[in-house]
Amino acid sequence: MTDDTATKILEAARRCLLADGYAAMSTRKVAEDASVPLSQIHYHFGSKDELILALLRRENDRLLGRQAAMFQKELPLWERWELACDYFDEDLASGYVRVIQEMTAVGWSSSSIGKEMRGIWGAWQDLLRGVATDARRQGILPAMWEPNEIVALVAAGFIGAESMILLGMEDEELPVRKALRKVGDLIRITEEGQTHEG
Repeated sequence: MTDDTATKILEAARRCLLADGYAAMSTRKVAEDASVPLSQIHYHFGSKDELILALLRRENDRLLGRQAAMFQKELPLWERWELACDYFDEDLASGYVRVIQEMTAVGWSSSSIGKEMRGIWGAWQDLLRGVATDARRQGILPAMWEPNEIVALVAAGFIGAESMILLGMEDEELPVRKALRKVGDLIRITEEGQTHEG
């Protein structure tokens, strides 16, 4: 057995998690889906929780890299916000959002998973903090707002929107996607106003 086995297991875990959710997912189902002996899951990952965390780390690293590359582009902040909203839709469709939300919920009652999830969310906060610090330096965001406060609002907005969408509350009932995109409009108005003043 090689690293290909671990990859097969991770892909099977992703399929099972999306189909059944965390509570109903079992390592036995994952092994069957991956067509490997159950012992291979324990050999490569140790436990169900470690398997899911390995899956989440892999997905998270990939998406953080994508997001970091986008934020480094020489684009107005409002255009980068629009791209972040596009990625938000992609990540919902891919199932990544459900996985991270499921594991966050598990972290409420498991201190070890909670610690892992704080680290994963912390990496996103670090990325956003850099963007907020840069935007504040450029005068796009008011000096009265600390970067950490901006990060808190942005993170809460996106995470809350994810939760509501996963619960089936969106569109006319609670237009969270439209609301997030309207924030981009506010940023654009601010940036364009500065351009005219300058």
